[in-house]
Amino acid sequence: MAHIVVIGAGIGGLPTAYELRHLLPHVHRITLICDKPQFTFIPSLPWVAFNLTPLQRIQVDIASVVRSRQIEFVQGKVTDLDPHAQWLRVGDRSIDYDYVVIATGAELALDAIPGLGPDRGYTQSVCNPHHALMAKQAWAKFLENPGPLVVGAVPGASCMGPAYEFALLADWMLRRQGLREQVPITFVTPEPYAGHLGIGGMAHSAELLTELMRQRQIEVIENAEITAIHPQQITLAEAHRLPFHYAMLLPPFRGPRFVRDVPGLSDEKGFLPVLPTYQHPSFPSIYSAGVVVQLSPPEKTPLPIGVPKTGQMAEAMGMAVAHNIARELGVIQAAPMTPTLAAICMADFGDTGIVFLADPVLPDPKTGQRRRAIAKRGRWVSWLKIAFERFFLTKMRWGLSVPWFERWGLRLLGLSLVEPIPLSKDYPIESSLQTR
Repeated sequence: MAHIVVIGAGIGGLPTAYELRHLLPHVHRITLICDKPQFTFIPSLPWVAFNLTPLQRIQVDIASVVRSRQIEFVQGKVTDLDPHAQWLRVGDRSIDYDYVVIATGAELALDAIPGLGPDRGYTQSVCNPHHALMAKQAWAKFLENPGPLVVGAVPGASCMGPAYEFALLADWMLRRQGLREQVPITFVTPEPYAGHLGIGGMAHSAELLTELMRQRQIEVIENAEITAIHPQQITLAEAHRLPFHYAMLLPPFRGPRFVRDVPGLSDEKGFLPVLPTYQHPSFPSIYSAGVVVQLSPPEKTPLPIGVPKTGQMAEAMGMAVAHNIARELGVIQAAPMTPTLAAICMADFGDTGIVFLADPVLPDPKTGQRRRAIAKRGRWVSWLKIAFERFFLTKMRWGLSVPWFERWGLRLLGLSLVEPIPLSKDYPIESSLQTR
């Protein structure tokens, strides 16, 4: 019997636990650890901030859905991990494992810039449920005394989609309430150009977003290096100052403290290196999925930008991880799998939206090209995002990872979440199960 522990119950972790339970006989034990009692559909948090949807509508109680599927749930924060002895600590409890999947999502590096963040600073965020509720409260106060609005990201941020979504939703909301003329909107981004999205070469995303910003009279400052944030004022490099009554800025991400504290486990930011199997190159009992995975930017930019790791990418990583652990345990006889890293991102702007498809997110290192890069705009994108949110939440409530009909639908689009890794003398894969 093997014990597999999944740390994190977000878009990467919870589907991974479900897929492991689907693939592994019940003689193998699965434990899911999360410091929060609810799964939250993070892509919908901008709607929460604007009071367009209640937070509880996009949440699922974890304990009630996993225990009936013979997955043990431990609520708590991992504080220590020993990859040599293969144990971790949650509170005063020590848990041994044969394999651990680290899928914690991101820790927000709010200390990167003075004044950043809602807890100890002066800006809002929509990166977690707590911050989305704070952004909602701040927005209600802002509407009582409207003024300059600044939206964007600081250097080192990686997922730019929510920033564009927030800026254009704010414009739409203010127009509906007759307040737009009182609110100049400025979009600040470390991207070399609007629509770069941290990956570049995304079809005509730059043209679509630049034109939308122009139509909505949103000033865009590209290559923006925010150096400090004060009450109602943001300082850029070269002492350029932006006044604000409300600001929403995406922070950089990093890996969790318990990962950063282990020598040789991660890079300096806490991101985990992986083999094509998403197994750690030095610790074969450790796999990872989601934001915590180390991915190198496909191109160097004047200001640092991280690679976005969308929900679809996180889910694909989890599917590959579950398959490869099942293979290691001898449950399935098949080639190891790797995620394709194809990504679909749907950004809702209220009365329109843009869907982005990067297949894959990281272009071929030899040709510098992707198989496909598509950006399409239309009102239908908003409806599509609503439908996908409800579909994903239904999957989480039913204990499904990627059901057959979803795989079939992706195939119709010419997409797949995972693909086999050819075995060769250049990439032999041996079983790494540690005998306990």
